[in-house]
Amino acid sequence: MGIFTRVQRELDLITGLQRTLKAAEGVGHDVARTIADDVEATVDRGPDRPAFRFDGAEWSYAQFDARCNQFAHWAKAQGLLRGDVVAMVLTNRPDYVAAWVGFAKVGVVTALINTNLTGGPLAHCVRVAQAKAVVVGSDTLDAYRAVAGQVEADPALWCLDGCGKEGVQNLAAALAAQPETRPDASVRAGMTGADLAMFVYTSGTTGAPKAARMPHWRVMGMMRAFIGGGRGVSSDRVYITLPLYHGTGGLCGVGFALQTGGCIILRKKFSASQFWEEAAREKATVFFYIGELCRYLINQPASPYETQHSIRLAVGNGLRQDVWEAFQPRFKIRKILEFYGSTEGNVSFLNFDGKAGAVGRIPSYLKKKLNVRVVKFDVESETPVRGPDGLCIEADADEVGEAIGEIRSDEARFRFEGYSGDPKQTEKKIMRDVFAKGDAWFRTGDLMRQDKDGYFYFIDRIGDTFRWKGENVSTNEVGDVIAQFPGVVEANVYGVKVGNLDGRAGMASLTLADGTAVEALRDLIHAGLPAYARPVFIRVQQQIETTGTFKYRKVDLVEVGFDPAKTDDPVYFDHPDQAAYVRVTPALKAEIAAGKFRL
Repeated sequence: MGIFTRVQRELDLITGLQRTLKAAEGVGHDVARTIADDVEATVDRGPDRPAFRFDGAEWSYAQFDARCNQFAHWAKAQGLLRGDVVAMVLTNRPDYVAAWVGFAKVGVVTALINTNLTGGPLAHCVRVAQAKAVVVGSDTLDAYRAVAGQVEADPALWCLDGCGKEGVQNLAAALAAQPETRPDASVRAGMTGADLAMFVYTSGTTGAPKAARMPHWRVMGMMRAFIGGGRGVSSDRVYITLPLYHGTGGLCGVGFALQTGGCIILRKKFSASQFWEEAAREKATVFFYIGELCRYLINQPASPYETQHSIRLAVGNGLRQDVWEAFQPRFKIRKILEFYGSTEGNVSFLNFDGKAGAVGRIPSYLKKKLNVRVVKFDVESETPVRGPDGLCIEADADEVGEAIGEIRSDEARFRFEGYSGDPKQTEKKIMRDVFAKGDAWFRTGDLMRQDKDGYFYFIDRIGDTFRWKGENVSTNEVGDVIAQFPGVVEANVYGVKVGNLDGRAGMASLTLADGTAVEALRDLIHAGLPAYARPVFIRVQQQIETTGTFKYRKVDLVEVGFDPAKTDDPVYFDHPDQAAYVRVTPALKAEIAAGKFRL
């Protein structure tokens, strides 16, 4: 790297940090400012500006504020008090945002619940929030009614689309009867950034979803997080195809517009085939991504709209290096602002200079000012390594370890608010006596490495990286290699137990282009991956299951493993005697499990 490149890198970092910190001014744990104050200030700066575009209709900021006010007055009319909770099980629509902003105007807390949940997990989310009311749409009503009996508090059920069913109250009609004027600001007297604003839930891929406590300061911080680094302005048109119950689209993306006076172009759900046409037609300038969304776009056939858009900035997380390097030039995106962070955590990064594959950078001269470290980690025991003194050991440059963040009360961004309902879940995320007796650090649950230049790279979730033949195998890194092979559309990699063998053998669930035979991939896999990282098993699926935020699901795949009796999908074994992928039968499965083959 030449001297001019290094200087530019430092300038990008320092100016990016300065702009980000400036955007966060006025947000604090003890500051008498709330979400409602922020949004109302934006409305007053430009009431006639467009706030939302949805299904071809447009709301001005004045219209949006009026709708927020109706939700606020409705909450008061129901007798809801400051700190009471309304659970929302709603799909994307402008009313979704209007509801939680309106509730914030009167101190009512909103629980943002994943609309893909059903059964016990859905009931759990409402129950743990101790909701006094539940708001649904016609498309989520039946799912909630099926579990309503499991919610002991029996919250009032309101349907925003009317719905007209017994025991369901008509929220649309009730809102229409409410005034559009703002509730007097005195109703928020005494509230600060420390007051609870909402619950946002973890994905629940390894157990029941956890309700992360989100005070006003944290929500406002997320809403302002990318304005500095992304140079957000009031003329921006922010395209949101992500679910609004999730922090990236629902808080960061929405906030990018609501804090600057920009317009939100909202879609009910993501469509890879319609993405670029709609982005071009709506003159979008910014979009938010997560998980595999960008890979889905790459896998689409070429479209004239993919380079005829106005998008200048893409913001999100989970963009792997191979996808990044194909995505940015093909679609002519000037800047990608990749970040790392969790809804509830105190560890966050922003990649200001656009180094492909990195989630951010902390140079040595800023290390003491920030709270992030990477510690040595034992993959087999899934615990950080501790030295003879009982303390953790910081990882070396380019060594993979767990990223952790020191919990400090002196700065709001270093706090950890924990989860509602189960103190044990909160305590599991805290590691104590890390570098000194009595200190406390937030466990991200993510494996990362930091190179000698200070760049951080996400490797895997803890539990996804597994050990095989004495080596640590990163499922993400193996998946990235396989996904580049001709004919492979998607690759989801995980480890499975094989009889009494130590560690876990690699297995890949693949979706393949028409005409691609799994047997033809063996030579590519053997040439492209070291022996310990090559999948011993391949499962071919028509479609890989993801979460609502495009993250691969692995728990069910691991449970099924390579047992053909548990799936209708074809499963293949890298047969060492035949040097080929062979279809697994019940008899072959029994031989593998019995240790007949040297793996």
